[in-house]
Amino acid sequence: MTKLVAVVPGDGIGPEVIGEATRVLDFYRSERRLPIELWPLDLGADRYLRDGVGLPAEVRDRIGRDAAAVLLGALGDPRLPGLEHAREILFGLRFGLDLYANVRPIRALVDRLVPLRERSRADVDLVVLRENTEGIYAGIGGQFKRGTRDEVAISEDVNTRRGVERLIRAGFEYARTHRKRRVAMADKSNAMRHAHELWYRVFFEVAREYPEIEARHSYVDTMCLHLVQDPAQFDVIVTCNLFGDILTDLGAALQGGLGMAASANLHPPVRGCCEEPHPPIRVALFEPVHGSAPALAGKDVANPLASILTVGMMLSHLGWPEEETRLEAIVAHAVATKHCTPDVGGSLGTRAVGDWVLRELAASFT
Repeated sequence: MTKLVAVVPGDGIGPEVIGEATRVLDFYRSERRLPIELWPLDLGADRYLRDGVGLPAEVRDRIGRDAAAVLLGALGDPRLPGLEHAREILFGLRFGLDLYANVRPIRALVDRLVPLRERSRADVDLVVLRENTEGIYAGIGGQFKRGTRDEVAISEDVNTRRGVERLIRAGFEYARTHRKRRVAMADKSNAMRHAHELWYRVFFEVAREYPEIEARHSYVDTMCLHLVQDPAQFDVIVTCNLFGDILTDLGAALQGGLGMAASANLHPPVRGCCEEPHPPIRVALFEPVHGSAPALAGKDVANPLASILTVGMMLSHLGWPEEETRLEAIVAHAVATKHCTPDVGGSLGTRAVGDWVLRELAASFT
């Protein structure tokens, strides 16, 4: 069956890097005859400023009903400092489609990208599963007496048994499927006694069902320290929405920066109390995790490799895992031979990197 891929270029450098990723998808569609159909969508700051529309309900409904995947560029525009459109699009897809697991590989592809002394790419190979639909990012709270000296601002941290357990189970299942030996969980149960005691308790309850996998708990500040001291000690990390956001950006620094960081937003089926007897086929959302960097837009300097690695994750999810391996090898070769942008040691522009990747991709099939 043809797999429909919705493409949202985003703001700032988003259209440039997603443009190169789309060229890769076009290659697979036209040259390799993969059954992919691209659905370009006019969503972003320009559309919001023009029409007041972030994510129209009919578009969201069709994505949920017909699409196999969404490729999303970075969102953010200085003309919209409140990020109204970004929240409507990104949260509308993550929350609206219940894509509860944000999957962030932290893998250094070339030794020289690792900023740690006496460490190599072999030491930076882990994945973080971040809870994606609850926590402090649920947007529950408010402000009282705004703008006065007595202003009160409250944000609620929402953690449900179902939400916590299914993310933790997804982490252990990922470890089992990918033959990883260790799962670590980060929380602040010493300070957030109610919400994160739930994470602590459920983590070790679920861990008992996976006796072959080592389960380890760390407070999030300690985990940040350990990631910098010795990232090789981690295979899989599970954590809440806020801490996952922080840990994965720290992890991106270990793999060469945000220009090398890909991600997927998924709804993995799980067992236990959150098991769905007949889970529907759900769309998955894929995005490079760097920002929109509006100051760099239009200058042909943005790194497209995170977007290309994101396409690899998408192809694997859609049923072609060998293509993720292929694209990852090409990206590693691009950085190793400095056919890349200046942020990772090269001198090429965005478009030239895309051209080089496409040539290497075509040659890999001959």
